[in-house]
Amino acid sequence: MAALKPLAALGKGNVAAILPDTVSSARYTEFDAPYLTKALKAAGLSTSQFTVQNAQGSDATELSMAQTAITKGASVLIMDPLDSGVGTQIEKYAAAHGASVVDYDRLTLGGSRKYYVSFNNVRVGTLLGQGLASCVTSWHVSKPNVLVMYGDPTDNNATLFGDGYNAVMNPFFSSGKWNKVGKAAGTWDPPTALTEFQQQFTAHPNINAVLTPNDENAAPIITYLQRKGVKSKTFPVTGQDATLVGLQNILSGYQCGTVYKPIYLEAQAAAALAMYVRAGITPPKSLLNGATTDPQTKTSVASVLLTPEWVTTKNMNSTVIADKFVPASQLCSGKYASECTAAGISG
Repeated sequence: MAALKPLAALGKGNVAAILPDTVSSARYTEFDAPYLTKALKAAGLSTSQFTVQNAQGSDATELSMAQTAITKGASVLIMDPLDSGVGTQIEKYAAAHGASVVDYDRLTLGGSRKYYVSFNNVRVGTLLGQGLASCVTSWHVSKPNVLVMYGDPTDNNATLFGDGYNAVMNPFFSSGKWNKVGKAAGTWDPPTALTEFQQQFTAHPNINAVLTPNDENAAPIITYLQRKGVKSKTFPVTGQDATLVGLQNILSGYQCGTVYKPIYLEAQAAAALAMYVRAGITPPKSLLNGATTDPQTKTSVASVLLTPEWVTTKNMNSTVIADKFVPASQLCSGKYASECTAAGISG
């Protein structure tokens, strides 16, 4: 990031990063906000030249934050939209006032952003599907009756995740090796996800595996299953984001694994793009490593697409612990100490 410091002197205006909420994932407060702050500082901006805010789940707040930031001199927005509706509003406002937008983590469908930075979200879904398949085998689930759950249908990432894991699972369903049971509407709200699961589990008590798209949604479902007397390593559940609770559920044998996304790399890429845009310089091809098609406008968006990784007890120490994503002392506290020792976790 220090190599970007010469761009700070060339650029004009401030950079405003706006994150969507604190409910869909703990990552936004625990990781994205501090990583974006660190990256923008390392790139040469002073604290008066950038802001990092969170819309707290409100479209109106996210739009207001963007408008206020531009009024106060922001020339670049790093924006993770709550949904494409508010994202499009923000991008239209930014264009009308001479500001550029970098879509962060979620693509604004029908938007006019300049660049997009995220993880390869179809690959995230593929890892979820493959993780469930591996777990079904290793946990000896002989007749998998699988409930497939989704994130919020208004979130393009949720759609891409689904594309990835359905491509893995559909052959199992069509061949009859697995049975697809029930149907869930999709949400990023954990209590709603629990309600969806409870409704389907009540209607279909033969469900014995569930594809959950992130750790936050999986956590209350796992707690519910534990209260129902479900034993460890008998009911496969998946997750994403490598949260503390998700990792501990993996250690205790109630979650198969989690898709780990090194968010510090995403924050660094977003900050780098913002610095180039602010300076009026086209980012190098070494940074822009991909393209993403906006399915509404059919336009190709120059993108930074990062690589996710499936984490289980086998590689937890070499990934999330080595990256200091979650401290070993926190992960391995109390009843999880023996599981950490068995998994070779130290640090």
